[in-house]
Amino acid sequence: NLDWAMDTPKKVLRRFGFNPKVYVRFFAFPISDEETKTLYETAKMVKKQKALLLVTIEPWNGLSTVTDFEAERHANIIKKAGVKTFVRFAHEMNGSWYSWCQQPTVYKTAFAKLATAIHKINGKNAAMIWAPNYGGGYPFSGGQYEVKPNTPDFSVLDTNTDGVINMYDDPYEPYYPGDEFVDWVGMTLYHWGNQYPWGENELPEEGKFAQQLTGTYNGLDGDNSMLPDFYKTYATIKNKPMAIPETSALFVPSTGIADIEYEIKKNWWNQVFSQDSRSQFPMIKMINWFEWRKPESEIQGAVVDWRIGNRFDMLEEFISVLEKAGLGVIIKKRSEK
Repeated sequence: NLDWAMDTPKKVLRRFGFNPKVYVRFFAFPISDEETKTLYETAKMVKKQKALLLVTIEPWNGLSTVTDFEAERHANIIKKAGVKTFVRFAHEMNGSWYSWCQQPTVYKTAFAKLATAIHKINGKNAAMIWAPNYGGGYPFSGGQYEVKPNTPDFSVLDTNTDGVINMYDDPYEPYYPGDEFVDWVGMTLYHWGNQYPWGENELPEEGKFAQQLTGTYNGLDGDNSMLPDFYKTYATIKNKPMAIPETSALFVPSTGIADIEYEIKKNWWNQVFSQDSRSQFPMIKMINWFEWRKPESEIQGAVVDWRIGNRFDMLEEFISVLEKAGLGVIIKKRSEK
């Protein structure tokens, strides 16, 4: 999951020594002519490396922009790109930070429109991913787009009908568009730290990744065990392949030292990519590491370095973990740059 303003698949190959199977890039909806050209250029680079493309589609001007016409136009653009594509539409819709958040009724309608067009025009060359955010902290109170009381959407999200929305309400099911529209299920799942408010450089707790996926986390950040078992409900029971389109572990360079960065990220990728995780979660077919260094509003704009490819020693260890997990990584000569 690259910062394309700074990075390219060619640079990734040079650093990592192997071609990732999937590259992620973000695009606005409706897509502009300029971004369409960028999509085609991206597809060309990805195809050259015999990889797949995951486009994250962001309807910044609201879900009402997803008309039948625009859905079909977008599907045709993806088809013309000429590479097999995953389409993650309006991700983290259960959050409170995007203009498409916490609007379950119109969200499901928009998702269905785009999925119908994608399936009709692209067939097996594209797949729709439904990917909410991990529900710990739901409904993420204080966000600009948090659902308002006494609205129809509030009633839909109050799944236990007790008049309030919190983690005792299901943070996933109200947003699920339906089996016929969803090809893959997914989840945004980061290690932000061990206790809110975020910003401290902290080692992930043992077993945290698995516990969050299964709704059993009860640790330093509080009791989240009232959350549903996402993996069982949406991957196992529905027999849907699962993706983790965004994951990493927080490191704030301005408040930490290099050894802490190494240990934090190593601890997290050992959980995410381990053979134990592969055995426990066989329906997880794709994981996309968030290879970005960027300011984060959740910690007052401080810069977080989410990357693993910025340090040769981390890359050596990371690739070793992938090989031990049986992921078939082909090692080539790497550059330290």
